[in-house]
Amino acid sequence: MNVLIWFKRDLRTHDHPALTLAAGLGAVLPLYIVEPDYWALPDTSARQWAFTAECLEDLRTQLASLNAPLVVRVGDAQAVLERLCRQHNITRIVSHQETGNAFTYARDRRIAAWAQSAGILWDEVPQSGVVRRLANRSQWQDLRDGFMAAPQHEAPALNALPGLEPGLIPTARALRLAEDTCAHRQHGGRSTGLDLLESFLTQRGAPYRRAMSSPMTAERACSRLSPHIALGSLSLREVVQATQIRAAAHPGGGWSGALASFQSRLAWRDHFIQKLEDQPAIESRCVQTAAELLRRSSDPARLQAWTQGETGLPFLDACLRYLAATGWLNFRARAMVMACASYHLWLDWRVTGTVLARRFTDYEPGIHWPQVQMQSGATGTHVPRIYNPVKQGLDQDPTGSFTRRWIPELQAVPDAYLQAPWRWTGAGRVLGRRYPEPIVDITTAQRDAREAVWGLRRKPAARVETVEVIERASPRPAKREQPSHGQLSLDL
Repeated sequence: MNVLIWFKRDLRTHDHPALTLAAGLGAVLPLYIVEPDYWALPDTSARQWAFTAECLEDLRTQLASLNAPLVVRVGDAQAVLERLCRQHNITRIVSHQETGNAFTYARDRRIAAWAQSAGILWDEVPQSGVVRRLANRSQWQDLRDGFMAAPQHEAPALNALPGLEPGLIPTARALRLAEDTCAHRQHGGRSTGLDLLESFLTQRGAPYRRAMSSPMTAERACSRLSPHIALGSLSLREVVQATQIRAAAHPGGGWSGALASFQSRLAWRDHFIQKLEDQPAIESRCVQTAAELLRRSSDPARLQAWTQGETGLPFLDACLRYLAATGWLNFRARAMVMACASYHLWLDWRVTGTVLARRFTDYEPGIHWPQVQMQSGATGTHVPRIYNPVKQGLDQDPTGSFTRRWIPELQAVPDAYLQAPWRWTGAGRVLGRRYPEPIVDITTAQRDAREAVWGLRRKPAARVETVEVIERASPRPAKREQPSHGQLSLDL
């Protein structure tokens, strides 16, 4: 039997259940499809493609060690599959299940219909704790834990189909992607991911629990594995089991708490992706229907100022500029930039969520969109958390070093006024000249947002809907630490 193994967001050979299945069925054709229409979407970017391309180069090396090529083709997924299946007499396709954005959801439905009509069997294999067509939500936790406890799959021996032309991995320019300067972007590939995992579990991770909140300390103390897990250069299961081994070797003390927190966040990752698997509309519609009435439109000037880090609110702008330059933010900063966009600037979550999606190298739709809705007050089930960017700056950047690095226009402002320069008597020499004045009054904006959100939630129809939302919500990971108020893409 000739089998096509379709790689998606699973760019590795180790602990790859779909690859193991395909290897046992017959001669294999390992394929990755670069879909131009996907990379033209507003939630994708050149920085994400650059990371993906590096993962593909690494995957090509991994497959070469198994005496198989990685075949790369550019085009519409159905057209590519039709052509290759015809040319190589493919009768079976194997891939992992994917919980992606609306594009990949529609594409997979289309591929499934084509495969059935063509008489080709398509096996979609789970690769994480997310359960497709989950019948009973109360069973989810046991199913997830069982998957994570199962033995990892070693890279299998492969019998590659003869005469395969590997094809080039295209550049961002070849895909006509918009220029996306990201000078400090993380690099992709399994070898890089394994190095990060090792350094986190043996050196960097000890202060994880206390250091993850500030962008100054989180950059090193966090695992930085989120893009590698999102693209699948590492399997979530191998990360979970490696953490368990490390925790068993160092019980008690600081490491125990740090690793427990990390394991908790790994579990919450599957929990949030399960939400999108069960409710694909989360990407585009408010979980609480009544919340559609909150923000009918977005002010273009405010959106542009927020996107460029030019709101006049120093810590908020510093975080947004840092994200633009690195493709990453720690969890608290991610929550704050979304909350400020939603409450202080009153921008629609779909618009700002899309901006953040393409900025995050570790963009994971199943985590991103439920978290974006949570931080914007669109779920109806979470207490609105209206972060004050001035207070966050004072708390998370007490020395001002982070803010000054990313907002050099404020060098002349004394430390005491750095997070609220408009209160400084010399503000006129800087604000409106080198750096913008605040585009909103924080106190007024917070008050108006709070009144609007709670006013909507007090309406009888909204209260009834909130109960319904809670009843159909996926079960939360049991006996684990709660995530700390917003982890867009679960930066880990």
